[in-house]
Amino acid sequence: MFGDASHLPICGVWIDEHGRAHVALATEDGGRAEAMTEFRPFVWLRDRPAELPPHTAVEALAGEGLYPLLAHTQAVAAHEALLKKVGTAGYDVLRPLECQFLLQKRRRLYDGLRFPQLRRCQLDIETAAAGADHFSDPTQPGDRVLAIGLRCGERTELLELAADTDDAERDLLHRFNALLAAEDPDTIEGHNLFKFDLDYLRVRGKRLKVACAWGRFEQKATFRNSRLKLAERWIDFPRCDVPGRAVIDTFLLAQLYDISSRELTSYGLKDLARHFGITDDAGGERTYLPGARIQETFHADRERFRAYLRDDLRETAGLGDLLLPTYFEQVKAFPTTLQEATLRGTSTKVELLFLEEYYHRRATLPGPVEVASFEGGFSRSFKEGVFRDVMHFDVASLYPSLLLSIGRNPRGDTLGAFIPILRQLRDYRLKYKGLARTDPDPELRAEYAARQASFKILINSFYGYLGFSGARFGDGELAAEVTRRGRELLQALIEEFTKHECEILEADTDGIYLASARWFAEPEKLLAAVSGILPTGIELEYDGSYRAMFCYKAKNYALFDGTQVTIRGSALRSRGIEPYLKKLGDQLIRFLLGASAESPLALVEDYRRRIAARAADVAELAKSENLGQSAEAYEKFVAGGGKPRRAAAEAALQLNPRPRMGDRVAYFIAPKQKGMTSDWQRARPVESFNSATAPYDPDYYLEKLEDWLERYGPFLGHKPTSAQGELF
Repeated sequence: MFGDASHLPICGVWIDEHGRAHVALATEDGGRAEAMTEFRPFVWLRDRPAELPPHTAVEALAGEGLYPLLAHTQAVAAHEALLKKVGTAGYDVLRPLECQFLLQKRRRLYDGLRFPQLRRCQLDIETAAAGADHFSDPTQPGDRVLAIGLRCGERTELLELAADTDDAERDLLHRFNALLAAEDPDTIEGHNLFKFDLDYLRVRGKRLKVACAWGRFEQKATFRNSRLKLAERWIDFPRCDVPGRAVIDTFLLAQLYDISSRELTSYGLKDLARHFGITDDAGGERTYLPGARIQETFHADRERFRAYLRDDLRETAGLGDLLLPTYFEQVKAFPTTLQEATLRGTSTKVELLFLEEYYHRRATLPGPVEVASFEGGFSRSFKEGVFRDVMHFDVASLYPSLLLSIGRNPRGDTLGAFIPILRQLRDYRLKYKGLARTDPDPELRAEYAARQASFKILINSFYGYLGFSGARFGDGELAAEVTRRGRELLQALIEEFTKHECEILEADTDGIYLASARWFAEPEKLLAAVSGILPTGIELEYDGSYRAMFCYKAKNYALFDGTQVTIRGSALRSRGIEPYLKKLGDQLIRFLLGASAESPLALVEDYRRRIAARAADVAELAKSENLGQSAEAYEKFVAGGGKPRRAAAEAALQLNPRPRMGDRVAYFIAPKQKGMTSDWQRARPVESFNSATAPYDPDYYLEKLEDWLERYGPFLGHKPTSAQGELF
């Protein structure tokens, strides 16, 4: 494809307006070289248009389906003209064109490279605010960029504003462009990079007439409004695309990670660094600066400012070290870019493999299907309280294994590609899972572990894809059959474990927690004793032992393995809970599990005394929530009579500048006034708190404290006093 360079790994790709593919190739000495090759954009069509753009070829595809035609154009303009002419109802297209290129050529990014060979760059900026009455705002003339920090490997460069003038800031932006071009990274990583750093640089660059020349191939960055779905909520953000490079936002990666882990209580950089052990929890090695002091420190104590910025870059790199390898391995398996892999769901990635097969085998593409609701997996909490000698067993890749056992492809899959692709990915995962345990090289073991984890996520998503309405190869009946067999299998395992004198605590889809003093020291023998009931192709695994388990309710429990406490479920760990209640909950769990000897009852009394005296800090009481819609959208919703009113959104309306959808807003509840008794009427942003003129309502927070005690006190042997009983 690139002559003598065809064997080199691709590290970046960009399609120009003429339909030519520009690629960055990894050279054998670790450098990067640029090459160019031809590419023809394509689209699947329902019907042949009466008129076609010049140099457009349309071919009929084999089989029956909604899109029986495939059209190729010579240039991007012709491709866009064809889409406009046909209309959205008449075509199905893969975007962006860089993904089309990888699919068409059957190439993968970074193929043959290891994660340490990726040329990564972390970016962080610090900014000024000309006035004390507002946040740093790039549209304000005096709110300049103070410094731009870049970390490339182990080398850190700090570019600083030389003077408080337009010329000096313009020079700073030019120096940043030049440094980025010289370093030529494959990735640009940052925390809250889309919403803050890059967008701030864009606005300042526009004002000072400095282009965002951050791309390879002498290209500028482009910006557009975008959205990302994170479980049940959406985040709006100004997406930035840099030709030939991947823009990676660790703020988003952390939230994607937390969808399954449910263990993070904050997505802030400093909190995440402490949670993951990137920075010592004691904080001695890290320089901290309050946001309001950064500008002052830049001028008064430059070395302290620099240390703070270096620590931000170090922690961002550490987050990337932990969260990025899974996506790096995904793009080596799927025809997509690294940036797309971090911003698209697993179902979208799985579908790419099917599209690739249908494209190259010139088969008619089916249309999206609607899937009716069906019963899910078995889930039940059997016990409440604290239990000792706990073990966890789960069925390895239950749903993919059942799919392979059934052996039927989705109804719309006329090529029969689904099961063969799933089997191939499962075999890859087992191969790398074994290598992760046995390879003598620790770096390779880590790489193989990331690879097998990536494949695990993807093969598990095959089942979810079947039940996804709008998937081209969805099949609700097949998905329902998988869950039916899964429920029957888990219930059979529960019966078998019970026969072997095990106390079942919690069961969910493919896993079982149980307590047994008899088997605790010999879990492998228990595994062998119950595995005989499993059908061929289904494997039960022992997944760990725990000294204690606190069972609160279904899908809400805590585990202690003797060293670490793990909490699962939003009832025990919610990001929206008030900090003082979170601290009580954490202390309660550690005490119940035997990880701490300190009962939370003394802390309850301390809070009761300080809140009543208004001596508790507002930061201990203020609740934080992510906005489900922008402040402007909420304002229109309310103006149209929309309900319910939301406290966080009401607080957001009082902020300047107003936060975006997906931003986190902290608020407290003010004292009741006549006609203002609901939470949403009394919600105030923490920025407006004043102990004399805008205080919090102590009665409100004391009532919440007593509610917490009534809910969790029985686990501590605490009985409500008569005064407490009157509250409920």
